[in-house]
Amino acid sequence: MKKHRMDQDMPVGELKKIDDFLPPPKELAVQEETVMVTLRLSEKSVEFFKQQAKRYHTKYQKMLRFLVDRYAERYS
Repeated sequence: MKKHRMDQDMPVGELKKIDDFLPPPKELAVQEETVMVTLRLSEKSVEFFKQQAKRYHTKYQKMLRFLVDRYAERYS
């Protein structure tokens, strides 16, 4: 019989549900001043945003940028 290992990254104790504050993909296409950065993302995430960008006739980088901006606004 295998021992179950506790994942150190998993929460311990009571969980609390939070409101979904992230916008749907179609709202991630906006124009704004930008700064060049290098960022490594998972292939799965990039593929998702590329598919959504194609669906909404925009660029996936713009959608990612808007998502990061919304996150920063929420926690600033």
